[in-house]
Amino acid sequence: MNSPNRSNRPRLLVLRGEDLPPGHDRIDDHPGLGEVVYTTADELPTRLPGTDLLLVWDLFSEALASAWPKADALRWVHAATTGVDNLVFPGMVDSDVVLTNSRGIFEQPIAEYVVGQVIAFAKDFHRSWDLQRERRWRHRETERVAGRRALVVGTGPIGRAVGRGLAAMGMDVHASGSRARSGDPDFTSVVESSLAERGADGGATLVSALPGADYVVVAAPLTDTTRGLVDRRFLHLMKPTARLINVARGPIVVQTDLEAALAEGRIAGAGLDVFDDEPLAADSPLWELPGSVVSPHMSGDVVGWREDLVDLFLDNLARYLDGRDLLNVVDKSRGYVPG
Repeated sequence: MNSPNRSNRPRLLVLRGEDLPPGHDRIDDHPGLGEVVYTTADELPTRLPGTDLLLVWDLFSEALASAWPKADALRWVHAATTGVDNLVFPGMVDSDVVLTNSRGIFEQPIAEYVVGQVIAFAKDFHRSWDLQRERRWRHRETERVAGRRALVVGTGPIGRAVGRGLAAMGMDVHASGSRARSGDPDFTSVVESSLAERGADGGATLVSALPGADYVVVAAPLTDTTRGLVDRRFLHLMKPTARLINVARGPIVVQTDLEAALAEGRIAGAGLDVFDDEPLAADSPLWELPGSVVSPHMSGDVVGWREDLVDLFLDNLARYLDGRDLLNVVDKSRGYVPG
């Protein structure tokens, strides 16, 4: 229980999910905080008044948008995720409230997941597992990884970690970002993330990059620009032997278009960790379509990840209380941390 002498210190509200943050006593007993209150999404509107700081531990909750009129004292919101598409609603964007995310926690685990997906596709592990269950000995030839071309959609920290992981296996790694450019330290080339024939500055776009890619990895934040980017045209620009891997957000991919592309053999496979609606419905075609590999939004979740999230929040909290610059400040107009 907080002692009375904390009354003039900032009030922290924690929007919890199913579980409390691990070791939450480090938050509860923090000497720099006043009242620490845990709330659910349903209770948020009644708990939010008088709150100075908000920790969004309910990772994908959209409750803050509807409760926003009650945020009469809020100064800082910290998200226990990298993606903040659920928090960049108009009221938040137009306010002076600082928004930070958990960049730095998930990049390497997600890169390892992508590397694993590429190897599993190339070495036909999925078929080997099926044949093992059937007790069938069937020799096959598999594909090389070295020398193949990858296209990473998104040049932020996750995309760059993915690019470095793929390059370490000898792949030729290209990317798409907000603008076309050369001389990038992590990618052979960067084109504009657009399906226009030429980019805004006249540079190359996905139209020229997709046809040569053996693996296309979606690692961009969900914004107005990227929502629905991977549509029927995008998928038809990929070669029939290419695979799509999505570790970003489900709505970047038009799911019905992807289902059609897999069913028609327009692409060879898809490694999917995120979906329009989660959990993925039991009757979704993606469970059984040829080449479809489904995982339950876990690409960045390794042992100890929740503890790492708490450590990062406490580091930023110390910075906030000391008046120092915060880590991972989101450009709310863009929807991600720039730079």
